[in-house]
Amino acid sequence: MKIFISTGEVSGDLQGALLISAIKRHAATAGLELEIVGLGGQRMAEAGATILADTVAIGSMGLIESVPYIWPTIQVQKKAKQYLKDSPPDVVVLIDYLTPNLGIGSYIRRCLPSLPVLWYIAPQEWVWSISPRNTSLIVNICDRILAIFPEEATYFEKKGAQVSWVGHPLVDRIQAAPSREVARKTLGIPSEQVSVALIPASRSQELKYLMPVIFEAAQIIQAKLPAVHFWIPLSQSAFCSKIEAAIADFGLRATLVENQTLEVLAAADLAIAKSGTVNLELALLDVPQVVLYRVSRITAIIAQYLLKFSIPFMSPPNLVQMKPIVPELLQDEATAENIVFHGLELLQNGDRRQQTLDGYREMREHLGDVGVCDRAAAEIMKYLKLNVAN
Repeated sequence: MKIFISTGEVSGDLQGALLISAIKRHAATAGLELEIVGLGGQRMAEAGATILADTVAIGSMGLIESVPYIWPTIQVQKKAKQYLKDSPPDVVVLIDYLTPNLGIGSYIRRCLPSLPVLWYIAPQEWVWSISPRNTSLIVNICDRILAIFPEEATYFEKKGAQVSWVGHPLVDRIQAAPSREVARKTLGIPSEQVSVALIPASRSQELKYLMPVIFEAAQIIQAKLPAVHFWIPLSQSAFCSKIEAAIADFGLRATLVENQTLEVLAAADLAIAKSGTVNLELALLDVPQVVLYRVSRITAIIAQYLLKFSIPFMSPPNLVQMKPIVPELLQDEATAENIVFHGLELLQNGDRRQQTLDGYREMREHLGDVGVCDRAAAEIMKYLKLNVAN
């Protein structure tokens, strides 16, 4: 039996790896021999998948930002479609990754119409609502959507999709996270030291648009709090030299750490982070955070004035209940001064810090119980067994 999984970027690779581990457990319990092939990265490979093409480094956010990755993405798409044609799997699982997965899903519906397709972690059309066409395509491509947010499930059900709400997979991942005390001991951080996690980039464009303003804010905080130390988890080894150079340029007392992301996050008193999956990891670890995002000026102008782009929230902790738990700074609001204001407030204002922690606790109740990946895997196995039986 064969499953094909398609995803991209650092977060997709993580979610894919968690899912693959769960699927393999279910297959072993059922006594089934299973091959998993896909588009992803190193984490998926380590979990047991054969990686057809590495898609971690070719992700982007924005219009202008995506241009350098158009040709590499086309090449990956071509390779994936040829593989699906030559070696049709029993089930296809798409994870997030809107435009590339729309291409693969549309190809399957045209050329392999009987092949079951499940979309796990549907693209956030339910938040952005930019293109009704995209929503329609997602619904038409999928036999079932495995939703991770309650609002996501409600949105796609109303649009006519078959949906199962399984909960958020990070609920499972955080079970393996160390406590604050253990994380600090592992990293050698004194219990009394103020530790701030900086999460500037998981995409290369973020090194340009986010890292400088995050490091400028850190520089100001360092001047105000001389005992502070910054910790930076490395998302891609290719970013190492640029981040190290920036640390030196800004004169930060900072440590760049590889392969210990959960330790860095768990040990922190505060995080200054790009918008993304890491925001929810921080929330589940009870770490107050300031979230920001920037794209190029041209992309921002096109989005605002031509596409009329607007979103209620951008970070996962705020998306769970569609309410403001963590401060979000988007585009022109993402200044060093604003980051410092919110960051120091969360560090020094006990009431504001407690308000955030209370918000996290309420948010957790809407993420589902532990066993998310197993629930998703069980749904996938149903389609796998059904397809093989037919």
